[in-house]
Amino acid sequence: MSSSNTISHEIAAILRDEILQQRYRSGERFPSERDLAARFDASRGAVREALSQLEQLGLIRTQPGGARVQSVKSASLAVLGPLMALGDYPDPLLVDQFLQTFSVLTAMTAKNAVVAASPEQLIQLKKLVAELAGEAEDFEAMQPHWRALLEAMSTIADNLVVRLISNDLKAQFVDQMIELGIRPDLRAGSIDKLLSSLRVSLNNQDGELAGQAMQDHFVELREAVGEAIRFRADELSIRAAN
Repeated sequence: MSSSNTISHEIAAILRDEILQQRYRSGERFPSERDLAARFDASRGAVREALSQLEQLGLIRTQPGGARVQSVKSASLAVLGPLMALGDYPDPLLVDQFLQTFSVLTAMTAKNAVVAASPEQLIQLKKLVAELAGEAEDFEAMQPHWRALLEAMSTIADNLVVRLISNDLKAQFVDQMIELGIRPDLRAGSIDKLLSSLRVSLNNQDGELAGQAMQDHFVELREAVGEAIRFRADELSIRAAN
């Protein structure tokens, strides 16, 4: 990556976060290329590229007379990760909305994958479930196995739209949780229950059971993640008070 491209990405990241932090109101005129070039001591070309990146994210819109800030509600999915990473801990409502959405995609993928799987693919899925079971006690250690299982299910289900959306959501969410030290404490037996249901669904090629198992798991996961975020917030408040 050239020096100019590196600078433009750095400028875009700073401006992106400032927009997400609502330092600029929706509809407000964005600073000009000249003003931004002076602020960042950068070339107009680097600033222009940074603004292009912001426009691709849906955060600004270039119009005659200059760029204007757009509502975050009109932005692309790519801003979800940065939006959750703005503070010392993510917005609990935003995280819950993410998990609720992701649970629907995951349940649909699991259901379709189990029904469509060939005998060889069923063996592959059973192997991945077994590998996941081996790390069931460690949230962070489980994540590569979760990704492998969901990736395999997505491939078998052969739904490109769901796969692309899921890939983006997974990459932005899980890494953020680990980086922020947020590790949900699921109730005893929760993972075992999920894994048991997945094994039965694969043995019987029962897509409905697989989908329902994923939905039930995410209900518990949403509650556990919410509690973990609240604990993190309380911990930071105590530190600040001391």
